[in-house]
Amino acid sequence: MFKNILIVVAKRPAPGQTKTRLSPLMTPEQASALYECFLQDTLDQMRQVDETQRLIAYLPQDEQDYFRRLAPDFELILQNGHDLGGRLDNALTDCLSQGYEYAVIMDSDSPTLPPAFLSQAFTTLSHGADVVLGPCEDGGYYLIGIKKPAPRLLREVQMSTPTVTADTIAIAKEEGLSVSLLPIWYDVDDGASLIRLIKELDDLDSQVAIHTRKFIEQNSIRQLLFREV
Repeated sequence: MFKNILIVVAKRPAPGQTKTRLSPLMTPEQASALYECFLQDTLDQMRQVDETQRLIAYLPQDEQDYFRRLAPDFELILQNGHDLGGRLDNALTDCLSQGYEYAVIMDSDSPTLPPAFLSQAFTTLSHGADVVLGPCEDGGYYLIGIKKPAPRLLREVQMSTPTVTADTIAIAKEEGLSVSLLPIWYDVDDGASLIRLIKELDDLDSQVAIHTRKFIEQNSIRQLLFREV
């Protein structure tokens, strides 16, 4: 059994329910298909982290078969909780209760996130940090990792706000937990961040974000977005 477990939070892509802020620049069907590419690229990032169990925490409840087909090499767990903070806490705590020493959970909205950041998260925890955060430019985070249950960090923070990372750090301080920060990155949630992603892909190796890259090229997304700007 590995001592590390890396979890990604994911939903089955569905038009009108995933990446809705990319409409009306893209159709709901395009936005949903693009998110599936983000998810596939995230799974590829996770596969590059050595000696680590990989897990998808998924929704909706009846989509286990979809995720099993998408990633047969990953373990699956149904997300459990009334809100995002509760679901994150339950997933992390459940993994730690199974005997993993370090549990890290991440989003699936950053298809060019360097896999080295994921490896660094586990290194940081093994070198003494109680909590590791991967902050996003919008004030949230793309990743949080712990080595013992810390429910307040997740359940008492209002998610999807510009102060998520700052609030998490403040609660960790109250709890006497040391926090280490990974490099800042960004999520792709709207037209502006998608344009940024397209420009970034031009400067990256062709093997980075191959699913997202292929979708953008095959669906003329570049021309669509830059015409709108």
